[in-house]
Amino acid sequence: MKKKTSASAKNSPLFLLTNDDGYFAPGLTALAEELGQLGQVYVVAPDREKSSISLALTLRRPLRAEKIDRNIYAVDGTPADCVYIALRHILPRRPDLLVSGMNRGANLGCQDVSYSGTVAAALQGTFLGIPSIAVSLMGARTNNGHVYDFKRAAALVRPMVETILKNGLPPRVYLNINIPPLPVRGIKITRLGEKRYSPELVRKRDPRGKTYFWIGFSSPRGVGPRDSDVHVVDRGWISITPLQIDRTAHPLLGHRLLESLKDCWKNRPDKKG
Repeated sequence: MKKKTSASAKNSPLFLLTNDDGYFAPGLTALAEELGQLGQVYVVAPDREKSSISLALTLRRPLRAEKIDRNIYAVDGTPADCVYIALRHILPRRPDLLVSGMNRGANLGCQDVSYSGTVAAALQGTFLGIPSIAVSLMGARTNNGHVYDFKRAAALVRPMVETILKNGLPPRVYLNINIPPLPVRGIKITRLGEKRYSPELVRKRDPRGKTYFWIGFSSPRGVGPRDSDVHVVDRGWISITPLQIDRTAHPLLGHRLLESLKDCWKNRPDKKG
């Protein structure tokens, strides 16, 4: 990454990069190198893996941010903690874009988006008024497990970032971007789909006789519309799903069930003589 002069750094875009895989993750490194060609990059990410931690904030103990290298910080907290500390303490000014990822594994469908620390970091940035995107890469299946070509995937993200910098994002909206195993067929704008997981719970006893549990999930099955993110990525397309802060189910606001719940107040027990 070329070192910029103070003048060029001041006039170039400022990126905040974070993730839930840790500051050392190859997906984050690949994005930092690619986006470093567009502007100034700050990495503020967890000091260890924090997958599936969603939007958790650390409120019961102090947090520490260790400077690892120039513009790279490791926080002993969650992805949402990292965003909060970066914006309030570390960055020299408000970033032009927050990029969370690149996650090792896709974040597709309502379930993944709800659990994901990667997506939650983008949500936290949106809460704080920063244009934000989450980026995830689905691995290519091989006989030796999944393979992730983060460098080539990061090169695909760069023109998307340039477009966002040029056109901006609507307020209170963030993007969830998922990249299939390379090569890709193109880009599709999608809705969230759903995955059917088979949750597994293993119960065991430790040497002291205390019971403990391991929670796991088997390989999920995609369900729902074929134009959803789950199915589109499976067919080799990059999926871009716009998400918003407002989770209200607006079509149900006038539903008769909800209206009947209002009537509970009229008929509450304390009104009876």
